Amino acid sequence: MEPVSVLIKSSIPNYLSNLPIPNSIGGWFKLGIKDWATLVPFFAAVGGISYVTYRAIKPKQAINPCIKKEVAKVVDIANIEDLGEKTAYCRCWRSEKFPYCDGAHGKHNRETGDNVGPVVIKRNTAK
Repeated sequence: MEPVSVLIKSSIPNYLSNLPIPNSIGGWFKLGIKDWATLVPFFAAVGGISYVTYRAIKPKQAINPCIKKEVAKVVDIANIEDLGEKTAYCRCWRSEKFPYCDGAHGKHNRETGDNVGPVVIKRNTAK
């Protein structure tokens, strides 16, 4: 525990007290290259700790909220002869007619800022 004690009580406070942090916003513009180079490790450490903390507390959301949750893997097979001229398949997992798209991605995109849309399979009728 001695190394941890020295780090917390002595090393970190000394390191922080020697950082060239200005007293005003305008002072940031007056820092030299050497001052900025001294600040890089500090900001890298703060950014890294912030990112790791964010990843640890970020809620994990399932992509599939409610479709066929009783099966281990959702798989749907469609016969290409039964598709007609074109068929739209859902990719947002919000469609009430899954695996077919019913336009539910529009609401999903507005609520989440996502940009998902359907997979459209179109039959080539030109021969």
